[in-house]
Amino acid sequence: MRIRYLLAGSICALVVSILACGKAASTGSEILVGEYGSLTGGIATFGISTRDGSSQAFDEINKAGGVLGKKIRLLVEDDQSKPEEVGTVVTKLINQNHVVSMLGHVASSYSLAAAPICQSNKVPMITPSSTNPRVTQIGDYIFRVCFMDDFQGAVMAKFAADTLKAKRVAILVDIRNDYSVGLQTVFREQFKKRGGTIVAEQSFSQGDSDFHAQLTQIKATNPDAIYVPGYYTEVGTIAHQEKELGLNVPLLGGDGWDSPKLWEIGGNALNGCYFSDHYSTDDPSPMVQKFVADYKSRYKNQLPDALAALAYDAAKILADAMTRAGTTDGAKVRDAIAATKDYQGVTGKISIGPDRNAVKPAVVLKVENGKYVLVETISPEQVKL
Repeated sequence: MRIRYLLAGSICALVVSILACGKAASTGSEILVGEYGSLTGGIATFGISTRDGSSQAFDEINKAGGVLGKKIRLLVEDDQSKPEEVGTVVTKLINQNHVVSMLGHVASSYSLAAAPICQSNKVPMITPSSTNPRVTQIGDYIFRVCFMDDFQGAVMAKFAADTLKAKRVAILVDIRNDYSVGLQTVFREQFKKRGGTIVAEQSFSQGDSDFHAQLTQIKATNPDAIYVPGYYTEVGTIAHQEKELGLNVPLLGGDGWDSPKLWEIGGNALNGCYFSDHYSTDDPSPMVQKFVADYKSRYKNQLPDALAALAYDAAKILADAMTRAGTTDGAKVRDAIAATKDYQGVTGKISIGPDRNAVKPAVVLKVENGKYVLVETISPEQVKL
C-alpha cells in the first residue's frame, strides 16, 4: 500500500511539474516544433514516414523564409513502438525542449496517450493520421488532418457492398488496438445497413504470427471477403496463411496497411486485396506529382506513402496557422488551426470542422504486384453515417 501511495504522489508531482514548466515558447532565431513517433520497433515504418514527410515540409518552409521571420526546427522523439513510452517523450518535448506545438502520432492508441498531456499544457497538437474519433475529443488543443475511423470504416463497407457486390464478409480484428476495434465496429454496422451479413468475427493481438486457427474458423463460413483492419505488420502474414488454407477471397483493410513493408511481408498473397487510404501517388494533380518527385529525390527513390503525405500536410497547416496567428502563442495558434478552411494539401482540400476533425475524401487502393492502384474515390457525401 505504501508503494501505491508513493507512486501516486510521484505522479501528482510530475503533473504539477508539467503544468508549471510546460509552457512552450519560441526562442532565439528558431521555432521549436515537437514530434513523437515510432522510429524503431514493430511499427517503425509509420514513424519514419511521418518524420520524413514533416521534415520535407519544414525544410521547404525554411528555404522560403521560414515563419514569422524564424526557421522552424523539428525535434523528433522515438517512442520505440511502445505506448507506455509516449508520456515520457511528449513530456520531455514540452517540459525540457519547450516546443510550441506537437505533431504525432500515426497509431491512435499513442495519440490518446499524448493528447491529455498536450491539452493540459495548452500545446496545440496535430495528429497527421490517427483516425480514432476519441483522439480529438480529448480537448480543444487537439486536431487531426486525416479522416476518421467512422468514415473509412463506412467507405470500405460501401466498397464491399456496392463495388465488390459482397454479401457475406468475415472480420478479423486486432482486439487490443483502438484503431482496429474502431474500424471493425463501424464496418460491421455499415455493412449490415447495406444488406450484408457478417458471417464470422475472429480476433488477434498485435505481434501474433499464427492466424491459422482464426482463418480456419472463417473458412468454414464461406465468406466473400475478409475485413482485416490491422497494421501491415500482421496483414502480410495473414494473407500468406489465408492462401495456405485455400481461402482465396480478398482481404479488405484500412490505412494501417499502407507501408512499403506490406508487400515485403505478404508478397503475391496480397494481390487482389483492397484498403482505404488518404491519397494515391497516381493522382495526376501537379501538386501531388511535385510532392512525390521531391520526396523520391530526397529519400533515395522511395515513394511517399499516405503517412508521409499526411505529415507533410500537417506540418504545412501548422506553419500556415502560425503565420495567420502572427505568433507562436498556443491559444492563438490553436484558434488559427481551428479556422483552417479549404487548405489545398497533398491529400486533398482540408477544412477543420467544429470538432477539430478534417473533412475530406478517401481513396480505395488495390494491391497489384507491389503497387497500390487507385480504384475509386469516395467522398463524405457518398457515405451516410
